[in-house]
Amino acid sequence: MSFTDDEVERYARHLVLREVGGPGQQRLKAASVLIVGAGGLGAPAALYLAAAGVGRIVLADPDVVDSSNLQRQVIYADADVGRLKVEAAAERLRGLNPHVHVDCAPLHLERCNAGPLVAGVDLVLDGTDDFATRFAVNAACVQHERTLVSGAIGRWTGQVGVFRGRPCYRCLVPEIPPEAETCSAVGVVGALAGVVGSMMALEAIKLITSAGDPLAGRLLIYDALAAETRTVRIGADPECEVCGGG
Repeated sequence: MSFTDDEVERYARHLVLREVGGPGQQRLKAASVLIVGAGGLGAPAALYLAAAGVGRIVLADPDVVDSSNLQRQVIYADADVGRLKVEAAAERLRGLNPHVHVDCAPLHLERCNAGPLVAGVDLVLDGTDDFATRFAVNAACVQHERTLVSGAIGRWTGQVGVFRGRPCYRCLVPEIPPEAETCSAVGVVGALAGVVGSMMALEAIKLITSAGDPLAGRLLIYDALAAETRTVRIGADPECEVCGGG
């Protein structure tokens, strides 16, 4: 897979990295990534993956842009209010990097429709705040043997994890928490979405290029108020209904 002169100039800072170089950039160009949720986390993740040269990005989100999104969903402009998120985001990504192919799926992902989208890509990023969607995406990733990069934020805290088969996301969250919180209910500082969404993009780039150690089977937790991070291991649940065969 060759690069045009524009691509060589565009990706110059990657090409000189020992961990990426030409082979890693070729893998990025050949890769396809599904981003579930074009919101606070999906927005920065999509921007950085497009800028990095991921060859195909699929955006899945049923919502339209609302003015309350603009505080943290940096892929959108004020003029996008009322537009489908996936269409507005795709336009921005194509403008950022014309070498990237962007597909739009204005869908709410559920068990009945997640499978085909997941099976059609190499890697999945989930930045939604809906546990039913997270569970459906996780189940499809396990079924189709796709790695899942999952992120979540609320108030001043964020987390990122990578799930490759076992343990899966349901090993971490077996059931929907009885007091599950959403950003609309509890609030979130806008810049936190940029931090965690960028972490998700970074994990995706590491996975695609085989650089460093991904957060496989681990959860990174970031406390923005304290400016502290910690990483915890996720144990595989032998009775997990998704990956444990129980």
